[in-house]
Amino acid sequence: MLAAELAALYERDLIRLSQQIAAFPDTASLWRTLPGVANSAGNLALHLEGNLREYIGRQLGGVDYTRQRPLEFSQTGLTADDLLSRIHHTRQVVTPVIAGLSPEALDGIFPEPVLGTPITSRQFLVHLNGHLNYHLGQIDYLRRALTGAGAIALAGL
Repeated sequence: MLAAELAALYERDLIRLSQQIAAFPDTASLWRTLPGVANSAGNLALHLEGNLREYIGRQLGGVDYTRQRPLEFSQTGLTADDLLSRIHHTRQVVTPVIAGLSPEALDGIFPEPVLGTPITSRQFLVHLNGHLNYHLGQIDYLRRALTGAGAIALAGL
């Protein structure tokens, strides 16, 4: 039951990420930042892809993936369609992995020591969803500040 509920939250939030990226008016704005803001929306989207495909897809689901974390913050110029395709693929990997986790797998210790101490996969999935939403909020505010546009209608509201 918990696995299905978590999978539904990730599905919703990855759709919201797609909606935010699609709301940027052009490629250039996806890669812009503002004073005091280190990462563009494009880089945050790449970071979320890498994070979720590594920790959920590869480590929990055994899905082949080689993370290139430095590129998540240095690569630029991908179009919204490129990013949307990557987010869609991430959804196709992450959601079924989470949905397929047994109660025993959720209660087991996450395969890699993270956050300085062994934690359960359940706890780490909750942490990762918070991480996803933290960056989703950053993308929303950056889009609004860069474009002058307001809120958009998001999935699940």
